[in-house]
Amino acid sequence: MKTKAAILYELNKPLVIEDVEIPVLKRGQVLVKILYSGVCRAQYNEMIGLKGPDKFLPHLLGHEASAIIEDIGEGITKVKKGDYVALSWIKGDGLDGINSQYKCGSRIINAGGVTTFSNYSVVSENRVTKISKRINPEAAAIIGCAVATGCGIVENTLKAKKNSSIAVFGTGGVGLSVVMGARRRGCHPIIAIDLSQDKLKFAEQCGATHTVDASRIDVWQLLQKIVPNGVDYTVDASGNKTAMEMAFDLAREAKGICVIAGNLSKDEKIAIHPFELIKGKKLYGSWGGETNPSYDIPKYVDAFDKGELPIGDLITHRLTLDQINTAFDILKSGDAGRIVLKMDSVNDSTT
Repeated sequence: MKTKAAILYELNKPLVIEDVEIPVLKRGQVLVKILYSGVCRAQYNEMIGLKGPDKFLPHLLGHEASAIIEDIGEGITKVKKGDYVALSWIKGDGLDGINSQYKCGSRIINAGGVTTFSNYSVVSENRVTKISKRINPEAAAIIGCAVATGCGIVENTLKAKKNSSIAVFGTGGVGLSVVMGARRRGCHPIIAIDLSQDKLKFAEQCGATHTVDASRIDVWQLLQKIVPNGVDYTVDASGNKTAMEMAFDLAREAKGICVIAGNLSKDEKIAIHPFELIKGKKLYGSWGGETNPSYDIPKYVDAFDKGELPIGDLITHRLTLDQINTAFDILKSGDAGRIVLKMDSVNDSTT
């Protein structure tokens, strides 16, 4: 069986859409039909070698999606054929299947535990979570990374308290999910900071009580007016060195917590004053919002169903797999909230 897939052959080159041969399922693996896939900046960072040399080229990409289980390999107990699932790069319960290798002609195409830029994909059991059909496949496609990370930072990393103040640097998919999760927890004020007026308007729709255009306004001075004693929680989702340092500086003295979720290149570092740590300010990193997909994803689906997390509102662009390079161009422009790709395997009656 073959499937259409987007292949990364070289760093800093467009993805190539080709037909690849799907490998035979091994222990701990499932075959899924991808419905929609999210498009994440982390995947773009991988395409441009931000994390350094890539020893697995050529390979497939994509790490969040909605899907249907088509077949299961040996040892699978978590899901069965026909189940509706969310895919995530974050490991949950279940077997950790080995990485896959597809074939394109005589070439071997590598793949990790989950890839989603294809009509069909072989993924590890611990990267799938069965979900309710009450959430549509567009919205479900962005739970596995954007929502899991952003809401997870609020729920799991910060354990944010009601009426606590929070400032979010960067309002892409993860930053907007932080805003949405903070609103659900009852945080106030919720301050969104970005360089794009359009994205800041979007942040207001998602629950930001204040927005700051960092290209036009002194962020430091304005936040001191909004929260004179400092911000209880600050989150960087921008991946910008200056923003990361400012997020730490603006966290409340002695009691504030700063979370870094954005990615710098492997050669960049941030500078902070250690005396702020000595006085009690905390600096955390976050790995996918400390999410346990098996527990947290169904919780977010339930919140979506109750109207507490309008996840679909994060989606600003809807494209197809053949338009994947256009999707990354839009992502690079900074004009997107979350982008989803509809797969060829999906017909209108499915969605």
